[in-house]
This record gives sequence, C-alpha cells and structure tokens, in this order.
Amino acid sequence: MRWLAFTKRTAKEIILDPLTIAFGLGMPVALLLLLSAINSGIPEGYGPSNFKIENLTPGINVFAMSFLTLMAGLLLAKDRGSSLLQRLLTTPLTAVDYIIGYMVPLIPIALLQGVVCYGFALILGLSFTANIFLAILISMIPALLFTSLGLLLGTILNEKQVGGICGALVTNLTAWLSGAWFSLDMVGGAFKTIGQILPFYHAVEMQKAILHGNYSGIFIEGHLWVVLGYTVVLCVLAVVLFTSKMREK
Repeated sequence: MRWLAFTKRTAKEIILDPLTIAFGLGMPVALLLLLSAINSGIPEGYGPSNFKIENLTPGINVFAMSFLTLMAGLLLAKDRGSSLLQRLLTTPLTAVDYIIGYMVPLIPIALLQGVVCYGFALILGLSFTANIFLAILISMIPALLFTSLGLLLGTILNEKQVGGICGALVTNLTAWLSGAWFSLDMVGGAFKTIGQILPFYHAVEMQKAILHGNYSGIFIEGHLWVVLGYTVVLCVLAVVLFTSKMREK
C-alpha cells in the first residue's frame, strides 16, 4: 500500500484545480443540451439515429472521458517538470506505485461524469432502467483507458506538448472516430476501418449495448475485449516507460 500516500497527494492536486473538474462535469451537460435541441428541430424520421437520447448519451459520456487523458497527462508532466518528482524518486515507490497513484484519484471524477451525464439525460427524456447503472459502471473501463493514455503521454512529453496532443488530438480522435455523433457506416471506407481499429468506437458501442439491454453484444461483438486490450497495453507501456525515466534520474 505504498502508493496510498502518493494517491492522497495527487487527489489534493486535483482538488486544487476545481475549474478543470467543473469543465469536465459541465461539458457533457452542454453537449446533451445542444444536440438534443438540434434533434428536436429535425422532423421525425429525418434525423440521424445517433441524435436520439438513448444513442447520444453513451457517446457523450465517452467523449467527456477523453478529457481524463488531458488531466492525467498534465498531472504527470507537471510533476516531471518540477523538483517534486525528482525528490519522490528517491523514495521506495516503484513505477507501478506512481502510475496507480496518478490513476486512482481520477476514477471518482470519471464516475461522477457518468452520473451527471446519464442523470441529465434522464431529464431530457432517457427512459429510466437498471441498465443505466450498469452502463455507468462499465464506463469505468474506458475511463481507465483514457487515464492510461494520459499517463503514457505525460511520461514522455512535457507539459506544453501534453496540452496540445491530449487537448486537441485525442479529443478530436474520440469525437470523430467513436461514432458518438454519427454512425461510422455513414462515411464508410478507410474512415470506418480506422474507427473500428481504435478503441473509442468500441467504448461507445459497449455502453450502447448495455444501455439497450444487449449484454451478450459486448462479448460477442468484441467491444469489451478491444477496450480492455488497449487499456492493458497502454497501462503496461506507461509503467515500462516510467520505469525507464526513473532509471535516467
């Protein structure tokens, strides 16, 4: 449990930046309002099915979690750029302890994002079922995916680079290649192929399957395994690269 003290320290750092937390929680609400308003103005039968609240909510939730990449990456990159991490590297903490210490405090934020997103969707007309709780629970897997990616980038990039890549590239990849706003079948071709190779599309489809009660779908269609596979690989890479950085000190 050596990582516990470092986890508490990281949690305090996150709490000291309430504006970022407020943005992460408020952004899905704003998107749900905007896209629901657009959908309400489209004649019945003409709008894309993704704009229906039961399809829109899982996509918005996954997109909101992409900002965990930025939060995780900045946390680690800031520490690497300061003398604090250099002093901490003299302690008995291992690379695994550090990665866990950065990752664990972000999970409650991800959980709160899911609660806010699905809770507001209920106000906008989403039918209440027990599947909502399962969808929020399974959304913690994509949360770990995005957090692991952020820690990987924060290990190898400086704070400015993390802000550019995580704040622009990752969020845009998630937005356009996840199928959150439109079906990948609408574009097809290489766009669809790339989208299905990356984990973001599978993260959205996994939540949609759970929300619609298609529990077997996440296993048979492989969505869960793709997201889990990417998460494990990214987490292991973050630990390996962090270990390498520790040895350089």
